[in-house]
This record gives sequence, structure tokens and C-alpha cells, in this order.
Amino acid sequence: MVGLKQVVRYGFEKVEDWFDAIFGPDWNPFFHLGALGWFFYWIVAVSGLYLYIFFDTGVVQAYESVEALTHSQWYAGGVMRSLHRYASDALVVVMLMHLLREFALDRFRGHRWFAWLTGIPLLWFVYACGVSGYWLVWDKLAQYIAIATSEWLDSLPLFGKAVAHNFVNSAGLGGRFFTLMVFIHIAVPLITLFLMWIHIQRHAQAKVNPPRGLAAGTLGMLVVLSLVYPAVSQGPANLDQVPASVNLDWFYLAGYPLLDVIGGAQLWMMLIGMTVVLLLLPWLPPQRPQTVAVVDLDNCNGCGWCAADCPFSAISMQQRSDGLPFDQEAVVDSQLCMSCGICAGACPTSTPFRRLKPISPGIQLPEETIAKLRERTVEAAADLSGEGRILVFGCGHGVELDHLKQPSVATVQMPCVAMLPPSFVDFVIARHYADGVFIAGCRSGDCHYRLGDEWMEQRFAGKRDPYLRKRVPRERVVLSWAGPTQAKRCARELDEFRIRLRALEPPQGPIQDARHQRRGI
Repeated sequence: MVGLKQVVRYGFEKVEDWFDAIFGPDWNPFFHLGALGWFFYWIVAVSGLYLYIFFDTGVVQAYESVEALTHSQWYAGGVMRSLHRYASDALVVVMLMHLLREFALDRFRGHRWFAWLTGIPLLWFVYACGVSGYWLVWDKLAQYIAIATSEWLDSLPLFGKAVAHNFVNSAGLGGRFFTLMVFIHIAVPLITLFLMWIHIQRHAQAKVNPPRGLAAGTLGMLVVLSLVYPAVSQGPANLDQVPASVNLDWFYLAGYPLLDVIGGAQLWMMLIGMTVVLLLLPWLPPQRPQTVAVVDLDNCNGCGWCAADCPFSAISMQQRSDGLPFDQEAVVDSQLCMSCGICAGACPTSTPFRRLKPISPGIQLPEETIAKLRERTVEAAADLSGEGRILVFGCGHGVELDHLKQPSVATVQMPCVAMLPPSFVDFVIARHYADGVFIAGCRSGDCHYRLGDEWMEQRFAGKRDPYLRKRVPRERVVLSWAGPTQAKRCARELDEFRIRLRALEPPQGPIQDARHQRRGI
């Protein structure tokens, strides 16, 4: 399983590198697959509403009304029909890619099981939406789908009367059939929307809208495709004749040819088995238990910064329980905490400058404490030598930090760089432990913990608390976002940073000797 994940992840990252070069990290569609899914859903919903206004539910009238939309009203109805078709196909593509990518990046186990478990049923509902939509056109393709689907349903012991009997000949089919299909085609998407809302409930500030530029470009591409290669019908359905051939939409109907090979019951068993395996994946094998963040009420003033920065809604602010003169206190939900440490980086009491009292911030990870982080920082700085000394604070899900080590470069790894309080950068530079600080996080726009890169950029830009103090010379700090396949680029940025540091004036003030400051600062 681990080997498979690594291979798939490597493939995604190489393709993402190409898309980064074309679109830039902000508009890279691979970083917005979930948001694109929502975007395509709304395109399908709006275009479907327009088509429904002109759709007639009669047996003959259904096909005729769709044809009138496609040809007589090609500039509006025809475009809407094509948008409806192509956005539906695109929705399937981004959903499957999103599923595979989350698997490759191991973002489905542990406390992330909820999003995975609610995402799998969405596949069934989206396919049900698409297949039922093809029935409504009532062309030769719809005839093939109706007969194949009804025979497939008949392989289940659910119905007293065979569903396929409704499609023996044209005389036995009435307008009520299309009324029922319209109801299904409206009800199922509404249920899908509800499940999509549930799917993102454990994500704080979930992104359901792609960047405007990406959205505009994607919509423009779909419109051009609709004009150049419009969706058309395949001739009217006639139950008294068997269609010689039909063109399948392979995004939705790829499984139908299998009915002629393995039979309906076997296909049900295969699909249900695959679904069960996917549902169980978060526990095959289960992720090692993670230590959740702990709150020290003696040092918590109820500011709420940790709750505001938690990407997984694992922290809530509740009424004070210890009698201290503050209104609220932070409370951690152990079932939601991902042990990213971002809350510790947000806490205003997470500072390395304390001398007289032990470092004990209001919230932190018990195994990755701020005191240990300061100790590791000082120890790493003690090994630096030469000109242009750089201390690298790196993310455990980004570039391999061992590849960056040099006599003048030391590294400190943490779960997420957003765990690093900005005061640590001030601490390193003010005490001259290093000439510069290099922050090496995940690739831009694709933080393993969703929002770490965003929060760090805002903190260093002075737009989010706790922010980097103005006294810190910005020319001595660099933020770098790179994935495992971008190690060369990260190393190049590090070399360029070291050259710039050598050209700067030597820092003023007493030099702190890290070798003699391991025990007290």
C-alpha cells in the first residue's frame, strides 16, 4: 500500500510541476479539485434549470423538445445542453482525481476518515444523476441505457415485477415514465448537494470556490467546447427496434459494456465490493494514534487565535472553567485534532524569549513542545559555520531537509511550518544564531494541513496575528514553498539567499554563541 501511494504521489507531483509552470501555483487545477467539483456542480445545476424550463415530459415530446433546444435555440439552449453534458463529465473527472490524490497524499486516514467516508457515497449519487439525465433525452442512447439499466436492476431481488417489462415496446411506455425520471433527476442532485455540504463540515474555511481566474478560464473552455463540439442526440428512441450502435459517454457509462460480459449480478457484486474496500481504506491499516494538542489554562487568556487558525475546526472557545479573569478558554476536540501544531504557532504566549520561567504556552503539542523547539533551534544553530549562516525551519511534508544541509545551513523539522511562532524568527536573528532564516514549507497552495502556508504568509506580511515584528529585517527571511519533487528549486533558492546574505552588512549587537547557550538563553 505504501509503495502504491508513493508511485501515485510521484506521478501527481510531476504533472503538478508542469501545471505550475503553465498556470502558476495559485491557479493550478490540481490544488483546487474539490472547489472545481463544486464549480462544475453549479454549472450543471444552472444549465439544468434552463433546460427544464423548455423540457416536455411526453414520450414523443421529450425528444422533440430537446432537439428544438439543441438546433432551433443553438445559441442558448444548445450551449446550455452542451455545458450540462461537459460540466457533468468534468465533475466525474475531478471527483475521481480528488479521490486518487487524497489517497496518494495519505489524507484519508486518522481523523480525516470523515471526509473520505462521506465522499465515497457521493460517487454513487453523481453517477445516478448522470445516468438518469441520459434517460430524459429519449434518443437511441437513452433507449440502450433504459433497457440495460432496467435489466441490471432486475438482477437484484428488490422488485416484484421486472422493471424491463416497461420497455418491451413503445405502446407500453407513457408520459408518467418521464415525469418520474424528471423527479429523480431533480431529487438526486439535491441529495448530492446535501452530502457535499456534509463532506466539508470538519474543514474550517473550506474552499468551495476556485480562484476567479481558474473559474473563468474553465468556464470559457467549456463554452468553447460547447460551440465547437456541441452535444447532440443520436436519433429518436424506438422500442420496436434495437439500435445497431450507440456512442457512449465513457465518463458515466463505462460500466455498461461489462453487462454483456459478466452479467448484472456479478457487476453489482464487483461495484459493491469496490465500494466496501474504499470505505474501509482509512483503517487498512489504521493510522498510528496521534497526540492531540493540550491547553494550559494557566497561560491561556482566551484570545481565540488558535481556534481561528485551526484548519480542522478542532478547537472551540468555551466559557471559562478555572476562575481566571477571562471570558473564554480553548477546548480541543481529540476526535478532530490532526496534530499539525498550527495552534501552537498562533498562540501569543509561544515565545522563545523567556528567561526566568519555563516556556509553557497556552496550547501546544505534548510531543512537539515549544520548549523543545527552542532547544532544537539552539542546537542546530550551534553547528553552523562559515559566511551566510542559514537556519532552515522545514515542513515534514515538503522537501527532504537532509538534502539542504551544509556547513552553513542547519535544519529544524516540524509537522507544519505554521507551527513556528514568528517570534522564533525574531529570536534567531536578534540573538545572531544565524544570519538568515529560511522557511521551507509544502508546495504553495497545497499545504498538507490545508491552511499552513496561507497563515504563515499572512503572519509574515503583518496581516494575521501573531505577526512578525517590524524590527526583523525582511531581507534576512525567506519563505519557500516546494514539494518533494521540487528539491532542486528549493536548493537554488537557498543558494541565492545565502549569496544575498553575504552581501549584507554584518549584524550589529552582541553575537550570541549558540554552543554556550544550549541550557539558557
